[in-house]
Amino acid sequence: MATYSKDAPATLAGHEVKVLALNGSHEDLEGPSTEGTVIFEFPSIEAAKAWYNGSPYLEVREHRLKGATYRVTLVEGVSNQAAQVCHWVEFVGAAV
Repeated sequence: MATYSKDAPATLAGHEVKVLALNGSHEDLEGPSTEGTVIFEFPSIEAAKAWYNGSPYLEVREHRLKGATYRVTLVEGVSNQAAQVCHWVEFVGAAV
């Protein structure tokens, strides 16, 4: 996970992305316990997939998959601005 943590931020370069949560304190209210959650906001589903499936992140995420069990979800939602649709990629993980 050290390699992933070190190299993953650089994969966001050149992408329009906003970090909304980055493993801050949390409380699991339902389901299995998790160690942390990361939430990124992208301007579109296509933009989120372009980052997630791009070669820089493909190479780095192999290190994440070795270190923990994750659920990654692409979610369409609405921002606090009236009727503006936003797209989030959420990573929820627990160590193996």
